Amino acid sequence: MALRTVGGNADHVVIVGAGLAGLSAALHLAGRGRTVTVVERAQHPGGRVGRLDIDGYQLDTGPTVLTMPDIIDDAFGAVGESLADRLDLMRVDPSYRASFADGSSLDVFGGRDEMTAEIERFAGREQADGYVRLRDWLTRLYDVEFDGFIAANFDSPLSLLTPALARLAAIGGFRRWDRVVRKFISDERLQRVFTFQALYAGVPPQRALAVYAVIAYMDTISGVYFPRGGMRALPDALAASATGAGVEFRYETEVSGLDINGGRVSAVRTSSGEQIRADAVVLTTELPDTYRMLGRVPRRLLRLRPAPSAVVAHVGCRAVGDHTPHHHNILFGQAWEQTFRDIIDDGRLMSDPSLLVTRPTASDAGLAPAGRDLLYILAPAPNTAVGKIDWATTGPAYTEQILQKVEERLPDLGVDAELLHVIDPAGWARQGMAAGSPFALAHTFAQTGPFRPANTVRGIDNAVLSGSSTVPGVGVPTALLSGRLAADRITGAVDRRRHQRVVHS
Repeated sequence: MALRTVGGNADHVVIVGAGLAGLSAALHLAGRGRTVTVVERAQHPGGRVGRLDIDGYQLDTGPTVLTMPDIIDDAFGAVGESLADRLDLMRVDPSYRASFADGSSLDVFGGRDEMTAEIERFAGREQADGYVRLRDWLTRLYDVEFDGFIAANFDSPLSLLTPALARLAAIGGFRRWDRVVRKFISDERLQRVFTFQALYAGVPPQRALAVYAVIAYMDTISGVYFPRGGMRALPDALAASATGAGVEFRYETEVSGLDINGGRVSAVRTSSGEQIRADAVVLTTELPDTYRMLGRVPRRLLRLRPAPSAVVAHVGCRAVGDHTPHHHNILFGQAWEQTFRDIIDDGRLMSDPSLLVTRPTASDAGLAPAGRDLLYILAPAPNTAVGKIDWATTGPAYTEQILQKVEERLPDLGVDAELLHVIDPAGWARQGMAAGSPFALAHTFAQTGPFRPANTVRGIDNAVLSGSSTVPGVGVPTALLSGRLAADRITGAVDRRRHQRVVHS
């Protein structure tokens, strides 16, 4: 069945939003000969890959974990460039240090031999052998799932009925994530290392489909990377590449509406009263804003369910030097399963917090003043749809509790600490994020693949959606893929060979 695409002339495409999805769409469309204008309300590109400069510290306010550089390379490759032309990408190895409430810790390596040896040290030979089998299964899952499920457009649920779906079912992709992992490893601490990524998907591992274990593949096998200059260097590089390919960027320009005639968008209106003519539009805005501009909300049998949110605290402290070299640190609390019930089901703060502590200055000391380190501390939290928390009164004390937990678990950090910036679910909501969640929609089965809000809009022929709330979902690699899928809706899919290029630090 042929892919449904924008009909008629679509030479000039206007993209609303210069986040990763919009930047990716711009590169793919420019590479296919379209004239592209990107309209962005902020003064710089990035969207959820936010930035803030405070007292000599360069803060990343959005995602900090970067995986799948081949997908980034694919975006640059659309205009004949490569990642190496535009970005200095460093391998973060070990990818994480996982620390547990019992005092034990494990370094998570991407390489098979290093990780096997580390698990044998941590939990014995039997668990190490189980890891090797799990690694092989995760790799097979990724290979089966990528083209047919993650990087695919769907016109209806019938689009799933392919041989790839049968292969995915045969290897256990539609079983529960935690059960599949338990087939390979029995150590409860290790199980957390290969299932905590369910928090990114917004679903407890006990309820998440094993297809989402592909995030564990990205995290623990494909490898974690970091761009010199911080995460902001990625959207800056993508925008520079797009500009070089002829894309026009209009920053500090707010879109107020769309002119729609005869079922087609004819122009994008700005708050200053300007009309930008468009043959097609790509909307990367939050779903409520998107549907408001389009004047229609698709009918769904089930209400959309937003993902959990997070409290993020940025802290400056005395530099610890090289004796604590870890870039990413996961601090698991004792009550791990309770954590999911707290924030997803009960809408309350974690009773025993598990935290992600990122230290970007471990890879790039230039992100902080001389002699200082920069910390990014993320505590999962209920979104504003399920949570009934008054963040104005609760937030400061909870932030203090989080900082104390970090100081207890990572005593080398936090000396001479200064709190630089905090954002909580109420703050994300003020930025326009639905339900106060920077992670968009949860990846429940009813919000996956063809069941996720579509990137086409019935009744409006030349509008395409892109970004975290549509296919394929939340995250840096998936946002970039979303841009490419949006471009395919306008031009039709192009023949392309998946890049297998190895990106070195």
